[in-house]
Amino acid sequence: MIIVDNALAERHASGDPIRVGLVGGGFMARGITFQVERHMKGMTILAIANRTIAHAVEAFREAGVDDPVEVHTPDELDEHVRAGRHVVTDDPAVLTQSRSLEGIIDATIDIEHSARVALAAIDGGKPLVTMNADMDATVGPLLKTRADAAGLTYSGTDGDQPGSIMNLLRFVDTIGYRPVLAGNMKGFQDVRRTPDTQKEFAAKFGLSPQAATSFADGTKIAMEQAVVANATGFRVGKRGMYGPERAHVTEAVDAFPLDELLEHGLVDYLLGAQPGPGVFVIGYSDSPIRQRYMRYFKMGDGPLYVFYTPFHLAHLEVPLTVARGILLQDVSIAPRGGPQCDVLAVAKRDLAPGDVLDGVGGFMAYGEIDNTATIADEGLLLMGLAAGSRVVRPVPQDRPISLEDVELDEDRLTVQLRRKQDELFE
Repeated sequence: MIIVDNALAERHASGDPIRVGLVGGGFMARGITFQVERHMKGMTILAIANRTIAHAVEAFREAGVDDPVEVHTPDELDEHVRAGRHVVTDDPAVLTQSRSLEGIIDATIDIEHSARVALAAIDGGKPLVTMNADMDATVGPLLKTRADAAGLTYSGTDGDQPGSIMNLLRFVDTIGYRPVLAGNMKGFQDVRRTPDTQKEFAAKFGLSPQAATSFADGTKIAMEQAVVANATGFRVGKRGMYGPERAHVTEAVDAFPLDELLEHGLVDYLLGAQPGPGVFVIGYSDSPIRQRYMRYFKMGDGPLYVFYTPFHLAHLEVPLTVARGILLQDVSIAPRGGPQCDVLAVAKRDLAPGDVLDGVGGFMAYGEIDNTATIADEGLLLMGLAAGSRVVRPVPQDRPISLEDVELDEDRLTVQLRRKQDELFE
């Protein structure tokens, strides 16, 4: 996004940086604050909302802001911002209802909390950048329609795999190659991983054990690829995706069924491929002239070509997504309509009546991606709605959990939003 640097430079030169509110105080939120306050021109994080105020204060202090003021109302926030102060609060609505802030970044991992932040941002007239792929995969299509109706941008983020994939896919499409696969890369996957097994890894990097578990048990990549499917209209070829093992990403050229690639496009991933943790897109062209040039560029014989990016840098690239939305009304990645793929819940262990599911990154279930129509036809529970659901009949390990196996927590906002989304796109 080279054009963004000039737009940010103009805001910097004018002495009017983009004024951003951040929701979250964890690993990513701290990284974003440090990046913006220490290394970005034309943008500033003026306010951080987090349920634990001390974490918001610490995020600012790491970034060199030593005296943030705690506020409780939008008016208080605006008053201190006018006086040149940074603020913290435990209420995201203080940010979303502020007149001073131009956009909101949601850097939280809880699906229910993120959905509330998204609705509050839209209600407050604020463009939103969400880092929560789990929430986006579950109710993003509905939230995108509401943001559109309000004239606002709703976007996933550059630097996370879905946004990085979409940027690459747009490039491939722009240079005239038909994108037929949007691909992720994963080092390993083990559905038996739990917060206990991932505790040390999580502590090493300052992550929550739940987040680390969702990375390892396959739920996160399922959610991310559902987000990509909903943005592209692509599908999966089988439940859970093919996920073939390859040594290098360039070997993806013959790793997937050609007929499915050309018929409707696929979202999928490679297991163990280098250079990880990157992303890739397979583009198609059967032009003999183009094939001659691609052989010259050492891209292979065609008609399938692998384009890849060998990294994704989440907290470093989030500010670029904010700038795209506010300055250029462009998004990194967002649903294009109704859902194409969803993530179903699968029992991680034997479940008994009375068990209450603990959701993404927990001890009781992991997520697998499938086409939305298939999940609906089979009446399966979505992983994004699993938390708080009470098991009413036994479910053996590794069996998909059906809606008849559980009682949903009807008080949860995400359950209510998903019902509205299903009605909207039925």
